Amino acid sequence: MQFSLVASGYGLVEGPTVAPDGGLFFSDVLGGGVYRADPDGSIETVVPKRRGVGGIALHADGGLVLGGRDIVRVHDGATSPLFSIDGLPGWNDLCTDSRGRVYAGALRFAVFDRAAEPVPGECWRIDAPGVATTLYGDVVHANGIALSSDERTIYHSDSRAQTIIVHTLTDGGTAIDRRDIDVRAYGTPDGMAVDENGALWVALVTGGVGRFTPDGVLDRRIEPPSSFVTSVCLHGRDLYVTTADNTDDAGLRGCVFRIEVDVAGVPVHPARI
Repeated sequence: MQFSLVASGYGLVEGPTVAPDGGLFFSDVLGGGVYRADPDGSIETVVPKRRGVGGIALHADGGLVLGGRDIVRVHDGATSPLFSIDGLPGWNDLCTDSRGRVYAGALRFAVFDRAAEPVPGECWRIDAPGVATTLYGDVVHANGIALSSDERTIYHSDSRAQTIIVHTLTDGGTAIDRRDIDVRAYGTPDGMAVDENGALWVALVTGGVGRFTPDGVLDRRIEPPSSFVTSVCLHGRDLYVTTADNTDDAGLRGCVFRIEVDVAGVPVHPARI
């Protein structure tokens, strides 16, 4: 399987999100900024300087919803607040449902500070600007998050625990029946995507990308040229992979790769809040 290079020269690349026209948005968590790689190979800066953006979603009315210090919508250069918590170090990955609501993981400690005492965070569902509900807690290092195609199951990477937390979502919107997919034998889970067969494609940081069946069995692994794989997304059968390095050429630093796989991803809905 051959990877093609979409973008390079960044720090810790995250948040791959594909627009309907094929443009790919991504962020540089440490270096700052949100970028768009167009199908013609050109790259533009969409949101300059903003750091800590682990999650990106398209908005139905234009622009992007971004994580970071708070959850915001950025459109035509204007930033509108959607949700924040006083004193929260930041928000990491996020996803959306068919109603346009946003699900995001709250970080309760400075995850890049090795001396920081880990404090578990939560998963929040943001229903409207300033209106949000805590779905569950005890997520030490909230990372990749995704919904099954029927939106009855939510998956959430806890990188420090090296597990994928799984809940069933009820008709009333609550999260029940917590269980874990233990991935310690394969790597550290980060960003993820769901395919049309219900399987999870998971960035495993030092372990490449793993595809897990819905019951948590690893059925394949692919290895991009990186020792630090951060996130993935599926657009049709194109799998996009973001990294913090390039082991074929260290000078290329953090990269975005693309590879064709044999199964398509499920539709990703725009935010509407």
